[in-house]
Amino acid sequence: MTIKIGLIGHAISQSQSPALHKMLGKIYGFDVQYDLIEPEHNTLECFQETVSRMKEQGYVATNVTFPFKQLATHVVTDADQAVEMVGSTNTMRIGADSFEATNTDFSGFVKGYVSRRGDKPAGKVLMLGAGGVGRAVAFGLTKLNAEKIYVYDLSAAGAESLVEALIASGADAEAILADEIPNVAKQVDGLVNCTPIGHLKSPGNPLDPSLFGGQKWAFDAVYVPLDTEFLQASHAAGLELVSGFDLFFYQGIDAFQFFVQKEIDPSEARAQFVKQFNVNSQLLDLN
Repeated sequence: MTIKIGLIGHAISQSQSPALHKMLGKIYGFDVQYDLIEPEHNTLECFQETVSRMKEQGYVATNVTFPFKQLATHVVTDADQAVEMVGSTNTMRIGADSFEATNTDFSGFVKGYVSRRGDKPAGKVLMLGAGGVGRAVAFGLTKLNAEKIYVYDLSAAGAESLVEALIASGADAEAILADEIPNVAKQVDGLVNCTPIGHLKSPGNPLDPSLFGGQKWAFDAVYVPLDTEFLQASHAAGLELVSGFDLFFYQGIDAFQFFVQKEIDPSEARAQFVKQFNVNSQLLDLN
């Protein structure tokens, strides 16, 4: 059975999503065509035109990434609890008269965290970045017994919006300014990067290296490269690591399950993916 799946986003040429979904298709008996689709403009109208065209071309599902995750909710006809809670979607099924949506960044982050840290609580967390993936991770933290979430974003309004949503859900959260980061960083248990800084196309470390140390764990949403400067600094400071690959992998598993309505064994899929695509990391046991 052939199924057509897409990924809608910008700067996605290095995405490993096609490889993961095609591999899952082979394991579970689906001939997967997975295409990268980059709309010209970051507008709702452009996104609507893109998914309408995909429906006409026979696509049954699509992943959604930066910068369309929040825009995508405006075309959804059937959103699950994760989408409503987070306010964004990265995973959509395309029906004849419907667009069903979930948010596997949310579920994937939780599963990735648990795979590395088990039932250890997240504690107090400094989170950098309040965009689409940041919102999903922030709500994931509420499921991991986060005591308090401090949110910083270049857009103060974006940080405030996320904090308001977190507080409305019953979480303890606070938006902070850039000059508050050093003091907060030294008080928290976890450091979280949900900005694009560290990606191959925007290298660097979003946090001053002198601020690493004394925390318990760190997560970086960036996974290209795997060993980001943020994770290298975290490792050098003795922190437990949760990687962008963990999020990528588990969100992909959950997305494929949502697309084909079939339960997937993560352990089998992970072993095959790591071996087939030579996924390795100096910091993480991915060999």
